[in-house]
Amino acid sequence: MHYKKLYSRFFLLPAFALYTIFFIAPAFGGFYYALTDWTSIRPKIQYIGLENFKEIFYSSNSYMLSIYNTLSFTFFTVILKVLIGLGLALLLNEGFKTKKALRTIFFIPYTLAPIIVGIVFVSILGPHGPLNMMLEYIGMGQFAYSWLTDKSVVLGSTMGVEVWRMVGWNMVILLAGLQTIPKDYYESSSIDGAGRWKQFIHITIPYLMPTLMIATILNTIHGLRVFEIIYALTNGGPGSLTEVIHTQVFKEFSMGRYGMSNALAVVAFTFTLLVAYFMKRVTSREERG
Repeated sequence: MHYKKLYSRFFLLPAFALYTIFFIAPAFGGFYYALTDWTSIRPKIQYIGLENFKEIFYSSNSYMLSIYNTLSFTFFTVILKVLIGLGLALLLNEGFKTKKALRTIFFIPYTLAPIIVGIVFVSILGPHGPLNMMLEYIGMGQFAYSWLTDKSVVLGSTMGVEVWRMVGWNMVILLAGLQTIPKDYYESSSIDGAGRWKQFIHITIPYLMPTLMIATILNTIHGLRVFEIIYALTNGGPGSLTEVIHTQVFKEFSMGRYGMSNALAVVAFTFTLLVAYFMKRVTSREERG
């Protein structure tokens, strides 16, 4: 029996070796280099402790702004993606003829690469783009902006594009959760005189809560790791108004500041790990309750 266990575990070794080489080793390397002054112009790498992190949190407004933008982007997009996705899921869970076609239409944006979506929306949201032309046409020209350069709306514009791209994915996840709720519960409550709102509050939401939690966790992790859509739309501009942690990582690396780039990546990793752990604890508590 002992040899059989060893024999079966032997087949895990190639996968574990690849995982160690391509993930675990680079991750530990990144943690180490975050504590150094490694740059492209300095041949000798010196250990400097927490100096990079002190610069991030205490010495540079641009780094703190990127952290604030990342957290703001994550918070608002998660709320909008889940709520709009839930609304679409409830609508398309009804039995009408075009529901399958509509599900496909709403899901298509998620299948597109974020870079492609960003390039397309750069044209749509430009000063003379289709969105402003439509607003002018319907007599709402006062709401026309330079959506990706006006500092009052630029961060909200990037959030809107992200919500448009991801809402179909949330719809599919929540629709799958809705379809696991037995219809008998709704029929029984209807006999007892419960209306749609009471059914939603007392049946739909409680039974859908595990799916809502999963969607929220995955959206939060995705928001904290946002890069491509911001890079394609604004590249962190104008100025640093839409800078997020991972665009800063990219820019620091491009400038040859490898130690600082790794330090920012460690900050992003830590935020993601803490949020995922906290939300997992909340989910576990809900399941036990």
